[in-house]
Amino acid sequence: MFQTFPTDYIHVVVCDERVLSAGGRLKRLDHYWYSLNPVALLLLPLSWLFCALVVLRRLAYRQGWLQSERLPVPVVVVGNITVGGSGKTPLVIWLAQFLRGQGKRPGIVSRGYGGLAAQWPQPVEADSDPRLVGDEPVLIAQLAACPMAVGPDRVAAARLLLQQHDCDILISDDGLQHYRLVRDVEIAVLDGVRRLGNGFCLPAGPLREAPDRLGSVDLRVGNGRAEEGEHLMELLPGAVMHLRDGTACSLEDFRGRRVHAVAGIGNPPRFFQLLRDHGIEVIEHAFPDHYRYTVADVQFGDGLPVLMTAKDGVKCRTYGDDHLWSVAVSACLPDTFGARLLSLLAR
Repeated sequence: MFQTFPTDYIHVVVCDERVLSAGGRLKRLDHYWYSLNPVALLLLPLSWLFCALVVLRRLAYRQGWLQSERLPVPVVVVGNITVGGSGKTPLVIWLAQFLRGQGKRPGIVSRGYGGLAAQWPQPVEADSDPRLVGDEPVLIAQLAACPMAVGPDRVAAARLLLQQHDCDILISDDGLQHYRLVRDVEIAVLDGVRRLGNGFCLPAGPLREAPDRLGSVDLRVGNGRAEEGEHLMELLPGAVMHLRDGTACSLEDFRGRRVHAVAGIGNPPRFFQLLRDHGIEVIEHAFPDHYRYTVADVQFGDGLPVLMTAKDGVKCRTYGDDHLWSVAVSACLPDTFGARLLSLLAR
């Protein structure tokens, strides 16, 4: 009776649209999501329709008109209700490391957004091709050091993991709206600065679901800033890795220097500001999230270092350029967050 639809596919479509600004230049639609403006107001009817479809879809799962599946191990879902980078990937990596430290055997499932594999689900290793399985899964596999599988059907990806590995708990990356997978704990991540934008659903604003959805999750995490009822997550810079030979240094080694900064993530200004906070003079190069780089995209012909996010680095690691470096970040959360997570899992 009811046909499910992939909300992540819809947000990709609207994010890639271009809108003419008053000056006649084409701008990405998400440029209009963080203020009240004529373009956002013009799109409000479509936003209301999107919200209605989202509510209807969730109701269909609640009423059993669409079937959800429970796995034989607990499932922790990490997601958000907004489009764009909020810090889910560092949190997923932190969770895997934390749970392993508690004696658990975690596995991770994700959609594999941007991957071009001919068949799904796909296992992901640290040396997997990001063109096939997606850039974020490869980065997670490298840093979380636990089994991982990806596919549009996260239930199928999870079953593949459980068949091939002795996992006793699963983490679902960006799975808040994937209601076919029954979850035991829901964690929503919010960008502490951008928050919920203009408060509208797609395509007039950045929301995948209405703001009241946050009231039903088990844990809320504020990236960079936290409001009442949220756990603060801080992203700390880690090693800066040379992409050709693996040499490691720190951001302090670039203090006072001029660099090209490359970011193909949901919120590039956050990365640029991180570099500036360490006294680095930044030439900005912002690309769309999950951008497919060519060698020419990261060659600027002036001999300056090129610093990019770790997610971009997994796609550029084979270029062999002496100037390319990737900057890792790690999540830091309070002890109260870990304690609360364990108490929820013990229910």
